[in-house]
Amino acid sequence: MLKKGTGTPDQAEITAFLGKGTEFKGVLSFEGTIRVDGKVEGEVVSKDTLIAGDGAYLHGEITVGTIISSGKIVGNITASQKVHVLAPGVIQGNIKTPKLIIEEGVTFDGKCEMAGEKKAAEQKVVSLSERQ
Repeated sequence: MLKKGTGTPDQAEITAFLGKGTEFKGVLSFEGTIRVDGKVEGEVVSKDTLIAGDGAYLHGEITVGTIISSGKIVGNITASQKVHVLAPGVIQGNIKTPKLIIEEGVTFDGKCEMAGEKKAAEQKVVSLSERQ
């Protein structure tokens, strides 16, 4: 379980756990909070929370409410609430989320989109001289 005060967020009770040495291939769909410390290849789908530990390796598309990861993820991440990447985490892929936290020591190779197309079109870039 992630503990408060160690730089990791406090989370709800874990309802499922894929430990080290576990391999899963296919579509992983769940409710509640699950923790993965093994290998998952395929698609991960949920409106809830996915925690990927230091030993986790996820390869595929991830669509969740919140993801907290210190493992390696190869693939695109879409989170409706938040993406929190902890050291020594590695992300190789694109991230789409309204809230992003990347701690020092993380490797991120990809693009990040934090506003929908509608919001991005409404935003106006203003120079500092125009603000004053």
